[in-house]
Amino acid sequence: MPNHIAPSTASDPSAAFQRLLTVLDTLRTDCPWDKKQTMESLRHLTIEETYELSDAILEGDLEEVKKELGDVMMHLVFYARIASETNDFTIVDVLNGVCDKLINRHPHIYGDVEVQDENDVKRNWEQIKLKEGNKSVLAGVPAGLPSLVKASRIQEKARGVGFDWDDKTQVWEKVEEELQEFKNEFNTVDHTAIDVEKAEGEFGDLLFSLINYARFININPENALEKTNKKFIKRFQYLEARAKENGKALQDMTLAEMDVYWNEAKKV
Repeated sequence: MPNHIAPSTASDPSAAFQRLLTVLDTLRTDCPWDKKQTMESLRHLTIEETYELSDAILEGDLEEVKKELGDVMMHLVFYARIASETNDFTIVDVLNGVCDKLINRHPHIYGDVEVQDENDVKRNWEQIKLKEGNKSVLAGVPAGLPSLVKASRIQEKARGVGFDWDDKTQVWEKVEEELQEFKNEFNTVDHTAIDVEKAEGEFGDLLFSLINYARFININPENALEKTNKKFIKRFQYLEARAKENGKALQDMTLAEMDVYWNEAKKV
């Protein structure tokens, strides 16, 4: 017999959230696929949904952002439902836990601490986390983060306790220093003597310093690189389409011929 779920009513957040809980409870009980899911089986799907949300944000597609937020929220509720089945925690525990954390980490709002700006807020946040039991300021940086994002988060965390350069000029000098050290690895008479492992280390140092400089000028390096990725894909696909229109295969074209279409793509 079909389950009857209350239709969407008005703009009451509580009612809407309860509707999601009811739908998930029904699916977990009655749907063969939902019944089989575990936290581990959902994990890679959640990562995929998060990237789809990220793509929608970068594209500025708010309708898609709304849809992807729903997908991510559904996953979060699903994890809590699974945990409730083993009496580990419930969605109520999750929500109360995050509220308690936010209240505790914002003493300038819920207490008598005074702050001057967002940097004071960040410093307080990190100090409170240490008092809560974190052994290191960097302990909150997930090991599984993509390296570019991880580097940015590491630098932000260190800055939160005062470990930072005074101004962007010093950071740029460090970028130039790291660039020269990387170049030095290839300035050998015998190129076969290049120490690839050492060159890789110098390249990592260069990237780390560039990410640091981006932070100083308020550029998100992950967003910047992803926008460049999207731009390259768009232009390359234009190149492919134009070549096909003219009955040509890219592998048979010279770089100069491809550059003609590439320059066209830059104007589109």
